[in-house]
Order: sequence, then structure tokens, then C-alpha cells
Amino acid sequence: MQTIFIQVKSELGKTYEVADAAIEIDGVSEVYSTSGHYELLLKCYLDDGDDIGHFVNERIQTLPGVRDTFTIITFKAFG
Repeated sequence: MQTIFIQVKSELGKTYEVADAAIEIDGVSEVYSTSGHYELLLKCYLDDGDDIGHFVNERIQTLPGVRDTFTIITFKAFG
């Protein structure tokens, strides 16, 4: 299992619509609102064989209202 985090910048006034759509995507575990350069933080679990680039490009970046993304790939969870 791969764990990734995706920060999402949405179009003005579209953050809640993007969050509602993102949480329905298979592989997206949690969606958080954040402050700063990005409005949302998505915690995602993908199977080991899944292609992260295709997941982000085809499932997240194509959501209506998504303006930009920043993907964080994790290696090890502590605790």
C-alpha cells in the first residue's frame, strides 16, 4: 500500500465542491481544508502497483474546480 498526500488549489468559490467530489474517489481516504497556498489536503492510499502519476492526473486534476495540485509521496510512517 502506498500513502500519498495531494495538496489541491481550487478555483475561487469551488473549494467545497472539490472536497465533496474528491472524497468520493476510490483511494482518497480523507480530505482536509487547509490555509496557505492550497485549500485542500487529500490523504490517499493506493495499491502498490498503482501509478501515482496516472491517479493524480486522471482522477484528481480532472475534478471540476481544481486549479493546481502538489503531490507528496511518503516512504515510512512513524508511530
